[in-house]
Amino acid sequence: MNAAQLLTLQAAGAKPGPRRGPALKELAIIKDGAVLCLGGKIVSVGTTKDALRDPWLKRNRRNVTEIDCAGKVVLPGFVDSHTHPVFASPRLVDFEKRIEGACYEEIAAAGGGIRSSLEGVRQTPKNVLAAKVVTALEEMASHGTTTVEAKSGYGLTLESELKSLEAIREAASRWPGTVIATLLGAHVVPKEFQGCSQKYVEIVCKEMIPRAAKRKLAQFVDVFCDKGAFTPKETKQIFAAAEKYGLSVRAHMGQLSETLLEPFLRFNPASFDHMDHVNEDDIPQLAKRDTVATLVPGANYFLGLKNYPDARRLIDAGVPVALATDYNPGTSPTISIPMAMSLACTHMKMSPAEAVAAATINGAWALRVADRKGSIEPGKDADLVVFDVEDYREIPYWFGANHCAMTVPNGVVASRE
Repeated sequence: MNAAQLLTLQAAGAKPGPRRGPALKELAIIKDGAVLCLGGKIVSVGTTKDALRDPWLKRNRRNVTEIDCAGKVVLPGFVDSHTHPVFASPRLVDFEKRIEGACYEEIAAAGGGIRSSLEGVRQTPKNVLAAKVVTALEEMASHGTTTVEAKSGYGLTLESELKSLEAIREAASRWPGTVIATLLGAHVVPKEFQGCSQKYVEIVCKEMIPRAAKRKLAQFVDVFCDKGAFTPKETKQIFAAAEKYGLSVRAHMGQLSETLLEPFLRFNPASFDHMDHVNEDDIPQLAKRDTVATLVPGANYFLGLKNYPDARRLIDAGVPVALATDYNPGTSPTISIPMAMSLACTHMKMSPAEAVAAATINGAWALRVADRKGSIEPGKDADLVVFDVEDYREIPYWFGANHCAMTVPNGVVASRE
């Protein structure tokens, strides 16, 4: 109650689907706002004055927990739609080598990069991995995140990929927020399959995907399609296997080099992520579809890159855009969506309003949970976050600082200052 600004992101008369173009700036702000939640769901949204007149609330006020948000900003809980939380340890050697001038490919060739994380995950027990994921989820919640996409991808054997997905499931059961699991068996080709990547692709298609689908360990299959990882032909093969077993797809695309996206659109991918390099001819195709371009500026920042994804080109062309942290041990060790929003504003020239929508409702569309996440509307899950600021624009403005006062995933106060 008494929220200085309640950002509902309700879509009055908007077309169905993710926000795009000018609609990305429409936050539907209510001043002196209030939200009534019951049983983990949002019941009503409006002004505090209207809420206090509600007949049900009048009758039950003694049994209701009231949270006074006077002078604060309330918005939907952030949806972090791209994270890699299952790893054993940080990659500090990579960090130092990069500072000394080594590039991504040189670090990988020297045994660093993604492959350097494999042994730790392969050897670490599931319960230890799960505990690390829980810690990450709790830290994310302390910065306002209530829904997280969590990928496997640092084991790259059948056993360790399934173990990683099991760790994600166990962690999700111990956290009040929502976790969407993704099988990323196709992260890179492990060193034992160097020179014979097709054999590894067959393991992903014929063993990992069927087992993950049968045990309902993942909702999505992801592929890192780029130089040094998987080819477009291999990616289509993996997507076809996912489709066969009823799993939706998403992909790392255009991080290091340009890959034509049109051939993958027949698989109806939920999102293409990174998107640093995009072919001009693909943009009109994306503008016609609900496939979300998920931008992860934390990776560009941590890698010390001069260039960032061209968010303005995508947004102005009508492509739906989301923001995520890309939380991982090698290229984006951040759990903070507000930091990603700040980078989006300062380095990708997104407005604060666009950054909010990209980190909430469009993140929900990227995970195909927008029917229940990403906005504050009656019937949706009670995913709310309170920031101790007077204006929502302060959230990306105060970079490197955490002004999140309270996080409420699914109606449960999970983090409070």
